[in-house]
Amino acid sequence: MTRPGQRRLRPQGLPLLLAFDFDGTLVPDGRPELPADLPAVLRRLSEQGVRLAAITGRDVLPPGIEDAVPFDGVATQNGGHVEVGGAVKQALYFSDEELEAVLAHSMQGVRLMMFSGGQMYVDLPEGQVPTTQQLARNPRPVAEIPRGRVQKVNFFHEGVAGHAAHLRGHPAGFTVTGAQPPYTQMMTVTPKGAHKGAGIELLARELGVPLSRTIVFGDSDNDLAMFGVAGYAVQVGDLPLLAEHADERIERPEVLGAWLEGLRV
Repeated sequence: MTRPGQRRLRPQGLPLLLAFDFDGTLVPDGRPELPADLPAVLRRLSEQGVRLAAITGRDVLPPGIEDAVPFDGVATQNGGHVEVGGAVKQALYFSDEELEAVLAHSMQGVRLMMFSGGQMYVDLPEGQVPTTQQLARNPRPVAEIPRGRVQKVNFFHEGVAGHAAHLRGHPAGFTVTGAQPPYTQMMTVTPKGAHKGAGIELLARELGVPLSRTIVFGDSDNDLAMFGVAGYAVQVGDLPLLAEHADERIERPEVLGAWLEGLRV
């Protein structure tokens, strides 16, 4: 693992794996449309033999994204669910006991989202209604989620930091992200081993690319795990938390295409 502040040389030539976070990296936060120039650049790199992967905290990518970009592998649920060539290579779930521990909180009025098998399950405080984004996913009540098949839990509440600290010290070894800038009122919990560091290791192994020949792109705290194990890390945006762990920085998703055009393959 690279020490913070130690800059590495950018891999050049083949084999090469490029792995992209989604929100805030491939697309601007809150807008699931790819920048106009990006699909053509990524398709051209793929045709030249570069391997491409998405690695995201989402449970599924938005419709149309995988049609626009020829991903060789996709890791969702912060790396807890990994598919390569359409085949599932990893799917991690909470045990019933682990889920009980995750849900044992004292936050009043918390907004809760859980995910299993591509389905969103929602528990809202009294008087709140689902957001437009949630309604588009046809959410179901959390009481209906299948036992033993929960892959991710999201909490939305101003007091998530306290529960995050508790879960980070839990012997189950949960992966906890968020509850800090820029997501001070949101936290995500996934099972042990469900993080982007493990996700990029599995993707690289399945795609036959040494970790030293991987370049990862990310913008927030859940990307730290892959920044430490990949061969080269590119920060998108200016989150201070990532700065000392990145080898290079670009300003925003809209300039990613131009950066990729400069790769020597």
